[in-house]
Amino acid sequence: MALITLGVNHTTAPVDLREQVAFDSVRLPDALAQLLEQFPGVREVVILSTCNRTELFLAVDGEVEPEVMAWLASYHGLLTNELEPHIYVFEQLRAVQHMMRVAAGLDSLILGEPQILGQFKEAIRFSRKAHAMGPELEQALGKVLSVAKRIRTETAIGRNSVSVAYAAVTLAGRIFSDLSACKVVLIGAGETIRLVAEYLCGHHVRNIDVVNRTLENAETLATEIDGSAWPLGALANRILQADIVISSTGSAIPILGKGLVERAQKCRRHKPMFIVDLAVPRDVETQVGDLDSVYLYTVDDLNAVVEEGLEQRQEAACHAEELISEEVANWTRHIRGHRAVETIRALREIHLDISEKELFRALKSLESGKPAVEVMSQLSRNLTNKFLHMPTVVLRSAAEQGDLLLIESAARLFAVDNAEESD
Repeated sequence: MALITLGVNHTTAPVDLREQVAFDSVRLPDALAQLLEQFPGVREVVILSTCNRTELFLAVDGEVEPEVMAWLASYHGLLTNELEPHIYVFEQLRAVQHMMRVAAGLDSLILGEPQILGQFKEAIRFSRKAHAMGPELEQALGKVLSVAKRIRTETAIGRNSVSVAYAAVTLAGRIFSDLSACKVVLIGAGETIRLVAEYLCGHHVRNIDVVNRTLENAETLATEIDGSAWPLGALANRILQADIVISSTGSAIPILGKGLVERAQKCRRHKPMFIVDLAVPRDVETQVGDLDSVYLYTVDDLNAVVEEGLEQRQEAACHAEELISEEVANWTRHIRGHRAVETIRALREIHLDISEKELFRALKSLESGKPAVEVMSQLSRNLTNKFLHMPTVVLRSAAEQGDLLLIESAARLFAVDNAEESD
């Protein structure tokens, strides 16, 4: 059997194509079943599908890549030639190396992002539930998860902010010891605010208001995070209890002024308020930062944090790549050792059969009354001759053909000292 990785990601396919070949949790069991039923060469399969990639991890017999690629296109209503230019395929050790890089966040759009490891584990869980995993993928993916965990533990790959959304939540965590107890107001409902909401939910923040000019968009995001949606006109009332306010809209003028925040702080008895303005142009008047107990950060402030974090993550990524190379080398030795297992087993069985037959003859000779010394001497000669018969024939043939490499290998195998060569 062979290991195969086949898929598309953010570096090989545009977002509209990635969206078309994605698998949601409802269709995933059916897709796994189809792959196993339609292709006898596919023994085991795991499907990893996120917004930035769709990848199939396969244990296969023979060459099945063209058929699987055609199936992937057909399953999503595409032509094979539409998908093929964007597909990558890795085999064996290269496939394992790629899986390790993916699970560790080294192949992500945001270097070192932590969500991919959870998505990887979820993909494995789905495959197990569908009985689509077997010993080969269990072993390979177990190793992959182990390496990803080691990278998270031994490097700083996930310890620094590399997006303004993540940096905003990270800074909030430095000001408030328990983010989950905070009241949060998000202004806007675009992609940046969505990322902020995702990170907040990752810190178990549940008390979130989404305020937006278009209420429908606010309601969509609020439903996803189990929050509350409000029109922009309700902003003054919503910030009265807000510990954290994060804004990112397309407004041409500030929508959160000093007077609005000042009144809110009086009602809050000047408890700390953390405000992050991720918009360009700014959503928050600069004078807000002059207020006591208000911590105001702009996108420029966070960009400095992001640049520093990205540099540190890139350094950590170099260390992570070294760890992966080390683990792939270990995997290589494992595979090579496994290849010898069957040969060693067969060799033992052949010689055990010879030994048992010769022992049977020796016991018969002893029963007939032959002297034990004579019988044992004959047994020793017979075993030596039969054990060495085939190696002797092969080595003589190698010598006649000038195959010195085989002769040298045999000398190493049997620990024969050939230091002194005859004239």
